[in-house]
Amino acid sequence: MKSTEKTAAAEVKLSDFLCFAVYSANLAFGKAYKPILEELGLTYTQYITIIALWEEDNQTVGSLGEKLFLESNTLTPILKKLEVMGYLKRQRDPEDERQVRVSLTKNGRRLRERGLNMDLVEATGLAPGEFAKVQKAIVTLRNNLVESVQNEE
Repeated sequence: MKSTEKTAAAEVKLSDFLCFAVYSANLAFGKAYKPILEELGLTYTQYITIIALWEEDNQTVGSLGEKLFLESNTLTPILKKLEVMGYLKRQRDPEDERQVRVSLTKNGRRLRERGLNMDLVEATGLAPGEFAKVQKAIVTLRNNLVESVQNEE
């Protein structure tokens, strides 16, 4: 390594890393969502699980896990807890007993009215056009990273 490369590498700061920007933004989102989630009595992962079911009810555990980027061993305890809370029900697919289907209950659907009224778009400080561009860029980044890891396997 040349001395100029060593100097440049030594001058790189934590704040220069894209991964740290994404990580710290995720932490900031968590803090911003905390009062909303506390009012709903949910964790963030429970909240996004319910949102995914609002989007498409009666999903298999596998397809829900794919949407949420969660493995079955992580998702199953979340689903069990939400079932105990009365927000969803799990049942074996009558056509394929190996599959478990997840559906919202009336209480799970009612959360939508409460949860959607507490959106944090405004808290980002982004104009609607900026918000859409940032969201799209992050999705592209995530998909590229997922694809690069899959290509290495």
